[in-house]
Amino acid sequence: MIDRRFVKHFDWGLLGLTFLIVAMGLLTLYSAVTSSTAGPQKILYFKQLVWYCIGLAAMIFPLFINYKLLDRWAPVIYAMCMLLLLYVLFFGKYVAGARRWIMIGPVSIQPSELAKIAVIIILARYYSKHADIGGLNLRELFTPFVLAIIPFILIVKQPDLGTGMLLLLIAGSMTVFAKIERRSLLCIITSCTITVPLVWFFLKGYQKRRILTFLDPERDPLGAGYHIIQSKIAIGSGMISGKGFLKGTQNALAFLPEQHTDFIFSVLAEEWGFIGAFFLLCLFLIFIIWGLNIAYRCREPFGTFIAVGVTSMIFWQVFINIAMTMGLMPIVGVTLPFISYGGSSVITTMICVGLLLNISMRRFLAE
Repeated sequence: MIDRRFVKHFDWGLLGLTFLIVAMGLLTLYSAVTSSTAGPQKILYFKQLVWYCIGLAAMIFPLFINYKLLDRWAPVIYAMCMLLLLYVLFFGKYVAGARRWIMIGPVSIQPSELAKIAVIIILARYYSKHADIGGLNLRELFTPFVLAIIPFILIVKQPDLGTGMLLLLIAGSMTVFAKIERRSLLCIITSCTITVPLVWFFLKGYQKRRILTFLDPERDPLGAGYHIIQSKIAIGSGMISGKGFLKGTQNALAFLPEQHTDFIFSVLAEEWGFIGAFFLLCLFLIFIIWGLNIAYRCREPFGTFIAVGVTSMIFWQVFINIAMTMGLMPIVGVTLPFISYGGSSVITTMICVGLLLNISMRRFLAE
């Protein structure tokens, strides 16, 4: 039997907001996979429906356990995800020059997506025990640095620089929330300022081309700059009210690449215009504020840090993906949560929603 208190204090607002964003995602995905003459097959839409059913089950599961149990199991969860990242490097499915997926029968999973949850949980465990008003010093920051840099290196080796950078941004957001001692913060900023330019020499050729293309897309309009040029044309052609559902020409005529994954926001903006894009951004903004409010109202630090980590994950994915499609950032292959096609991404995001619902609901319950 389900405790009546769970139903009474269930966060129906967050659930309804999630379903509304998911509905917009499915509507946009349907257009992306059916109206394009050279795009992916319609079967992808039905696969996404299946993934959302699995994701719904994955979202419901955390509701029946006390999220505080994750504190005890955090090292195990983290270790298992690191083993999966190691496994995929040697035995993962090789596609387009990268090993990012593990095949389980007909289904492929992307361990780097699950690693985001593992890092959030393990850092929440650490910061809930070590954060204080005075801020963390360099010695205290060494452990979370190692916990974040290990999966970052394993993911970049796949290679998947976009997800690796996203992982560091999530960890960085949680660290800033935990508070850093002033002198330690100045030391970190100085070190980053000196070392970041040196990263250029360690980038692969295609990664350097992406950065150069971001700075000047017209330098190779039919090659490396093609994606971003077509994306900006699609977004701009939507104007105020858009061209209408299933009537986006950039998508329909297959000018827009990766329209069901990385550039699905361009499909939405072309068909629904500024009004539709602004509405979606407002929904994401409400979601982020809602998540931060859950963190603020949580009565204990572990739940607070999980809520902050989950909310920062959604924020950075939305920010990077939309900035990428508008030419404000290099193309790094970060999907738009709830909107882009992808099984592992859907499941990971829905698990995170389940964690937020769990934290929101249990703050009223006496443990």
